[in-house]
Amino acid sequence: MTQTHTPALSLEFFPPRDIAAQERLVRAAKQLLAMQPKYVSVTFGAGGSTREGTADTVRTLTNMGCEAAPHLSCVGASRDQLREILARYQAEGIKRVVALRGDLPSGMGGDAGELRYASDLVRFIRDETGDWFHIEVAAYPEMHPQAVSPSVDLDHFVTKVNAGADAAITQYFFNADAYFDFVDRARARGVTVPIVPGIMPITNYSQLSRFSEMCGAELPRWVRLRLAEFGDDKASIRAFGTEVVTELCQTLLDNGAPGLHFYTLNQGEATLSIWKNLEL
Repeated sequence: MTQTHTPALSLEFFPPRDIAAQERLVRAAKQLLAMQPKYVSVTFGAGGSTREGTADTVRTLTNMGCEAAPHLSCVGASRDQLREILARYQAEGIKRVVALRGDLPSGMGGDAGELRYASDLVRFIRDETGDWFHIEVAAYPEMHPQAVSPSVDLDHFVTKVNAGADAAITQYFFNADAYFDFVDRARARGVTVPIVPGIMPITNYSQLSRFSEMCGAELPRWVRLRLAEFGDDKASIRAFGTEVVTELCQTLLDNGAPGLHFYTLNQGEATLSIWKNLEL
């Protein structure tokens, strides 16, 4: 099935920690506006550790002309805190959020907050704000690292969608079959919302290896071997990474993926190179 419509592209950024990082973020965002993203999302630190930074970054990107979607996590937050955040975003005209369970920061112990799961958060947002927000949730084609089995993980995903989610963004992956298998299984369970593949550009082998270990994304052996062989040759890593990820994106789009969500890591060049290769 070949793509017949223009796919919806979206981008993820994280809140910068200092002035230099803020400047890098703005520079990358300006570069990536050429892609005309449908929206950009902004991450939320473990236990809400970047709560103000997320809100500030959403304002920055909104002022640059993007629709910005803050990530919202229920871990470590009370209902009153979540209610206050949602009211503030409503007052600022924000219409889209990414609802996640989130991670407990080290040292937080058992204080997971009043809502335990992302499905609880989705339900809470709907109860508090009706249809004001377009709600995105996460999906894990290769299974959430803390799930006990693929079928139980799918159960959790279906519950999140049924709680009121409008669309889903997947964890990144490098095996297109994992994505299509997940979508087929979700559709068989009655899920009809768009499931947009998350795309991670390859620019740094050690960083990618660390991220993949943490989030349960499989880095194929042949890719690992090629990347390891390049050593510290950053240019070769980028060129190879762009080729691999472009081919993955093309396969996804040619076979019906509704769009692509790029994890930019607040850098512009790699995502832009892939987008240019795709000739969208």
